Amino acid sequence: MKVRIRKILKKEEEQVLIECVEVTPEIEDIQAYISHKGIELSGYAQERHMIRFKLAEVYYFEALDEKVFAYTGEQVCEIKMRLYEVEKLYEKYHFVRCSKSVVLNLMLLESISPALNGRFFAHMKNGERLMISRQYAPRIKRIVMGGNEDED
Repeated sequence: MKVRIRKILKKEEEQVLIECVEVTPEIEDIQAYISHKGIELSGYAQERHMIRFKLAEVYYFEALDEKVFAYTGEQVCEIKMRLYEVEKLYEKYHFVRCSKSVVLNLMLLESISPALNGRFFAHMKNGERLMISRQYAPRIKRIVMGGNEDED
């Protein structure tokens, strides 16, 4: 596969073009990765300051006390969405539910390891460790190990 980069003069003309014989799951993964790099979210950091941050920087989203928080490498921000909305909206960008209250970014997952009672730990690239509940473990294992995700 060839990769070419051509410099242009105007930012608004930036684009990524993928030319392929067939749209395979690998090509779709590349498309999702590139697409999610530019998506920005807004949220509220401590002291209720509104800030913008990139979706690609979010390690995970967590629901606590009927609020949803985005955890980046730098900060924790409250966002105005429900966790099920986050899960559905960002699924194509490799965000996946790993427990009742957490949706994690598989692009920032370093590894998984077994825990007790059929659960697993998700080891994130920032050093955090999240619990993967029994209910979600088979699907995440299939995704990480490259199996068929549709076998749920």
